[in-house]
Amino acid sequence: MADQTPPESDFTEEYDIITNEDIAEIRDALEGGRLDEAASKILESLEALENARLDIAVTGESGSGKSSFVNAIRGLQDDDEGAAATGVVETTTEPTPYPHPTHPNVTLWDLPGIGTPEFQSHTYLERVGFPRYDFFILIASERFRANHAQLAREIQAMGKRFYFVRSKVDADLDAARRRRPASYSEQGVLTQIRDDCCRRLLAEGVASPTVFLLSSWELGSYDFLALEETLAKELPGHKRHTFLLALPNISLGILQRKKEAMQRQIWKLATISCSVAAVPIPGLSVVCDVTILIKTLSEYRQTFGLDDESLCKLAEKVGKPVEDIKEAIKSPLAREISRDLVLKLLTKAGGGALMFIEYLASTVPVFGSMVAGGISFATTYYMLRSFVDEVARDAHSVLIKAFETDV
Repeated sequence: MADQTPPESDFTEEYDIITNEDIAEIRDALEGGRLDEAASKILESLEALENARLDIAVTGESGSGKSSFVNAIRGLQDDDEGAAATGVVETTTEPTPYPHPTHPNVTLWDLPGIGTPEFQSHTYLERVGFPRYDFFILIASERFRANHAQLAREIQAMGKRFYFVRSKVDADLDAARRRRPASYSEQGVLTQIRDDCCRRLLAEGVASPTVFLLSSWELGSYDFLALEETLAKELPGHKRHTFLLALPNISLGILQRKKEAMQRQIWKLATISCSVAAVPIPGLSVVCDVTILIKTLSEYRQTFGLDDESLCKLAEKVGKPVEDIKEAIKSPLAREISRDLVLKLLTKAGGGALMFIEYLASTVPVFGSMVAGGISFATTYYMLRSFVDEVARDAHSVLIKAFETDV
């Protein structure tokens, strides 16, 4: 990224994109007993988040690691089914879409390389379908050249953002360690690489360049989290939410931000569960739609990578039996999320919900309008929040178990 004037938007806005006007309408509908109207407005907000598309363009010279980056962001290895083809020669001749395996509304586009003699920056963007992309990742594995700078200027002139990524820094570090084992300094080598990249981009006329140093094989290391935080600030609210949930679970910071993003949606889910198709739960002073809750808990589990498929992939990646990885899971996620499990969680949440009501009244925008269903709402809200806390802790424990380090 380099000296890009941001579009007019509030970068402090949270992942919850519902407006104050919407909240006022929901509150008015609840106070007037028009539950269907309130639920419809909330569903609009949830569907806007769920259906938000994000299209990420990845380009660079042949052999720079474009395809490996596309795979790594999607949590895939190069030989996994559905992975982008990789090679030392240019393997991409047309823009190729690669949907995220669990968040299909997120697509990474592997674009043709820019290092060929035929490359022309002013025609390249038209040829690859510039309007469809939300932002561009410009990758180099050795040094940034005139082609990168020319393309960056074209992208900026057409009103979109770009980010410079220097790939394969793990190979540079390994080479430096072998050449000068006595004086080797990882931070010193990284600083040298970054300074050289910025110097070359400045020489090509790119003002104030920022370069992120990455390795697709060690995605959680180096500058990936800085890149993630930059994108989280600069994407619109609904696309920011989509991007965050699709990120691989490779650090405590990402897990924490996913947890916070989900927590912001709980009041909506609890409101819908307690109003649309809600039925009394035998033995509990709760009226809610268990089907909605089953779907929600299943989505929580998948987003944190605790479903069976995700755990098996992780076990294969780190070379450990999946049973060993599952030992880190303490919440009831080892079993299928069923109606019986949801009822047990609601029962457990009942006592805590009573103490939680005062907190809800001060923090949840529409809670004061839900007097009639206050206990049901509080119980459902408390259960979902407790479950998010548990799966976030489990996801952290799984990472520690898998990589034998507190990532």
